[in-house]
Amino acid sequence: MGDGGTLPIGPGVWGFLALFVLAIALWLLVRNMNSRLRRMAYREHERLEAERASDAAKPEPSGDTTDTTDGTGDGPRSTETG
Repeated sequence: MGDGGTLPIGPGVWGFLALFVLAIALWLLVRNMNSRLRRMAYREHERLEAERASDAAKPEPSGDTTDTTDGTGDGPRSTETG
């Protein structure tokens, strides 16, 4: 059998650089996603607060407050007999 030779085994420098570039791209994507999710949650919180404030500012409806349900919670009362 011959000697093992001096051939390099492994990905080498180019493999390391490719992995390094992919790792940096992944880090940037995750960072961008986190900032977008944080911004979206902040906007949703602001929208809910504005909705609550507008609901609190509206006067309560007055007028006909008769109940048209049949008491079972299934919807309007049936007027049919039969």
